Order: sequence, then structure tokens, then C-alpha cells
Amino acid sequence: MAGEEAKENKMECLLNYAPILVAVMIFLIQQRIVITPEQLEKKHREIIEDIEEKFVTIHSFNDLKEHFGEMKEKIDKIYDFIITVK
Repeated sequence: MAGEEAKENKMECLLNYAPILVAVMIFLIQQRIVITPEQLEKKHREIIEDIEEKFVTIHSFNDLKEHFGEMKEKIDKIYDFIITVK
């Protein structure tokens, strides 16, 4: 019986503070201190789009670096050929 009285007492205490808790939560949401998962997902998509516009992927970078290496080899061969012809 004492356990039931304690539960009822806790519920009454919680009910007394419920309007204050609701008001605090509404204030936090209005001031954008707490965001919803939907808002977080939207911001995440915006960040990903900005990154895709401004930066390249590591795979693209490595491919480009490989092409520069191949171009350097070809330029060296052309330079060596020009030197030997003169």
C-alpha cells in the first residue's frame, strides 16, 4: 500500500509541474535551442549539398593525381626526344 501512495504522490508532483515543463519546452523550441529530427535532417542535407559543390571526393582526387603522373611521364619522354634529336 505504501508503494501505491508513493506513486500517487510522485504523479501529483509531476502534474503540478507539467504546465511549467510544457512552457519551458515551447520556449526552447521557439528559440531553436532544441531542434526536431526533421530540422536536423534538413540541415544535414544542406551541408552535404554544400560539400559536394565545394570539394571533390578522394577517389576523384586520386584519379586526377594519377593522370598528372601519366602526363608528367609523357612530357618527360617528349623532352628527352627533343634533346636527343638536336
